[in-house]
Amino acid sequence: MPVTGKVVAAYGNMVTASFESDVLQNEVAYVITGEHRLKSEVIRVRDTVCDMQVFEDTRDVKVGDRVEFTGNLLVVELGPGLLAQIYDGLQNPLPELAEKSGLFLKRGVYLDCLDREREWEFTPVAKEGDTVRAGDVLGTVPEGLFTHQIFVPFDFIGAARVTKMTPQGSYTVAQTVAEVEDERGKTHALTMVQEWPIKVPLRKYESRLLPVEPLVTGIRIIDTFYPVAKGGTACIPGPFGSGKTVLQQLISRYANVDVIIVAACGERAGEVVETLREFPHLTDPYTGKTLMERTIIICNTSSMPVAAREASIYTAVTLGEYYRQMGRNVLLLADSTSRWAQALREMSGRLEEIPGDEAFPAYLQTRIAEFYERAGYVTLGNGDKGSVSIIGTVSPAGGNFEEPVTQGTLAVVGAFLGLTWARSNARRFPAIDPLISWSKYVEQMRETLGRLDPGWTSMLKEAKRLIFAGDEIKKRMDVVGEEGTPLADFISHLKAEFVDAVYLQQNAFDPVDAYNTMERQVYIFRKLHEVLRKEITASDKDDAREIFFRLTALFKNWNSAEWESDEFRKYEEQINDFLGS
Repeated sequence: MPVTGKVVAAYGNMVTASFESDVLQNEVAYVITGEHRLKSEVIRVRDTVCDMQVFEDTRDVKVGDRVEFTGNLLVVELGPGLLAQIYDGLQNPLPELAEKSGLFLKRGVYLDCLDREREWEFTPVAKEGDTVRAGDVLGTVPEGLFTHQIFVPFDFIGAARVTKMTPQGSYTVAQTVAEVEDERGKTHALTMVQEWPIKVPLRKYESRLLPVEPLVTGIRIIDTFYPVAKGGTACIPGPFGSGKTVLQQLISRYANVDVIIVAACGERAGEVVETLREFPHLTDPYTGKTLMERTIIICNTSSMPVAAREASIYTAVTLGEYYRQMGRNVLLLADSTSRWAQALREMSGRLEEIPGDEAFPAYLQTRIAEFYERAGYVTLGNGDKGSVSIIGTVSPAGGNFEEPVTQGTLAVVGAFLGLTWARSNARRFPAIDPLISWSKYVEQMRETLGRLDPGWTSMLKEAKRLIFAGDEIKKRMDVVGEEGTPLADFISHLKAEFVDAVYLQQNAFDPVDAYNTMERQVYIFRKLHEVLRKEITASDKDDAREIFFRLTALFKNWNSAEWESDEFRKYEEQINDFLGS
């Protein structure tokens, strides 16, 4: 018999209900009001009542309404058909939901996360008589660009013997593809679909490895100066209008990963619509097909119920962990974790918990750490390696990086790509400020980066020192003017500006400059480093300015030339002439 209860109080999305038997923390319950069954999650249990956050509008919920407790945690469905899907925070397929409900989504409508009618070409891997455990591969199906592995359910306990295996053929995800007998002699029918609770990390791997392979984004300032590792974490904080969402879209388009998951967590609907319109038409630079074929979008905009916003980020990372189990490299882009934190703050306020800084819950940093901890580079049971990389944006009010969400994130991520209004207003895009950004992965990946160039790390340090020195000279020039600045210092300032203009800035709308392979970045950075080390002979400051003006124009044209084309070689020869002069 299912456990039932009654509503005794309602406050916004928070509903308090009495219950008749045992209720679990974080279990799913349904509030039944009129003709609607509103999905909710138990977030606090007290004696014979519990507090639930409802994932829908609760405008007509009243005292005495019936509540049904399912006994199950909030889960996602895992199986073939996830790629190219657009889900809400609870994994409802939004296109199908819109088709059923019309332009305005109705409350209490929940659809199957995976298509129950589509057939998949199943190829068995396990054989009758084999002994299998949780996470072992039963068979495979083709899913777009990849081979999708069908696993023994990850929550299966103990060993089991395969008693029946279906032959190769076409099956739906709900059809039985194998039967296994557990150690107690009980038979289990297994399908292609399984469930996993979103707030429980999927840790079915052999070992966790130190991330040492670079996650190439095609953006020079990130890949060269502040790299992110596959299986690593990064945050992109920045004030409103500094280009966080555009930067994330560029990363998603060009990152060298297998699967991309975009979690629009509390973003404005206009920005999400732009993403939904663009992705199906973007050409994947690695496959030549549409980028959407290897993308999953979790869409929970600021106009959707706030309770579902908190769940959306866990839904996204659980799907990422699932594809990691197949030996895939997954990139999760969470935009924006600040709005996820605001959802936590709203829930905490309704629970009347003691607030921390800026009224955020005292456990905010713990929740942030738990989320980023789910990134990682792992070795699987069959020897394959997979990874989940997480890059989250943060939207600090007024661009204040001292606020709790930014500080809590900085404490746990491996790279900090700080965007500022100063660079954005100066039209220096991407607006990542090299004076405040950092990456812990430079030293961690020293050996890997050394394969690009034995002196890569030392060249990088020299360039960074020059950027900081140029900034100090610029500050002095603002006080004493150019007239009081020695020519040598002025040339150092021009070199720093030169690095910024031709390498740190990148034209996202140029068909060539928008994306730079690592090979091209290494090649151009070496030449850039030669320019920085060259003694510039100038008669005066105007002469020095003219030299760097021409040199900057030359490098920008070089950046826009097709790799190793005649035009590329032409500009390279002109740069060599300058270096030889």
